[in-house]
Amino acid sequence: MTYLALGSLLVLVAIVVRAIAEVVARRRGHRIPLLPTVLAAAALVALTAVFDTAMIAAGLFAYADAHVSGLRIGLAPVEDFSYPIALAIALPGLWELAGERRADAES
Repeated sequence: MTYLALGSLLVLVAIVVRAIAEVVARRRGHRIPLLPTVLAAAALVALTAVFDTAMIAAGLFAYADAHVSGLRIGLAPVEDFSYPIALAIALPGLWELAGERRADAES
């Protein structure tokens, strides 16, 4: 399995989690705001570009050419960006899904 396929699968799972959480949020009478997700994703992508490039340049790790697409941002393959994007998509959804448990625990 290539890193691109693995990263795409991860982003797909994150989108499904977010969609389920959005349905739950609407049933609770609100929505999960999109702007914070976009801002978090942008910040995480920027940080990933800077720090992955620095770590690759320092020789801390490398990628086998057979498993990457060849597209890069700095020295980081685009596949590396799927992880922070998936987290930015999924975490607000997971927080929403955990909301009922949080409310029960506070009671």
